[in-house]
Amino acid sequence: MSSDVMDPVDARLAARLAELRAEHGWSLGELADRSGVSRSTLSRAERAEISPTASMLNRLCGVYGRTMSQLLSEVETEPAQMVPAADQAIWQDAASGFVRRSVSPPHPGLRGELVEGRLAAGADIAYDRPPVPGLEQHIWVLDGVLEVTAQDMEHRLAAGDCLRLRVWGPTRFRCPGPGDVRYALVVVLP
Repeated sequence: MSSDVMDPVDARLAARLAELRAEHGWSLGELADRSGVSRSTLSRAERAEISPTASMLNRLCGVYGRTMSQLLSEVETEPAQMVPAADQAIWQDAASGFVRRSVSPPHPGLRGELVEGRLAAGADIAYDRPPVPGLEQHIWVLDGVLEVTAQDMEHRLAAGDCLRLRVWGPTRFRCPGPGDVRYALVVVLP
């Protein structure tokens, strides 16, 4: 695929971000103040000139009161009860080395969802706040090593280890290597 061809999911995501801002009646400046993302970056993301990073989406989800999976599910096709592996939506943040697979897409009537995360060796993602305060997370490492920092406490997880927590403040996900890490993330709305 040519680098100047926009991914259809990114194009729909850009349109949805613009719709959400319009639904709230906010200018780009107001959204920038609320999210801490610059006006120019927000404008470029809404026009699909750039693909938002995981950190940026996390900030916007916090402003809009949604999880990242909820936002991404809004730009996917109609959710089904059973999603074959080949049809599970994948989103990449190439800048950070993060790949996210929506294994069980969120559903309006349910509070939980299952996500597969992959981080390349050396990848480090910091979120300044949860998209929804008090969000419950269960992180189960399938392969590799993952370091998770939450509430100023670092947890080092190896294959088979599981960490459960409620997220109230900043978090950090880091793959110290030497290989990549693959983990399952169960997200439950409060």
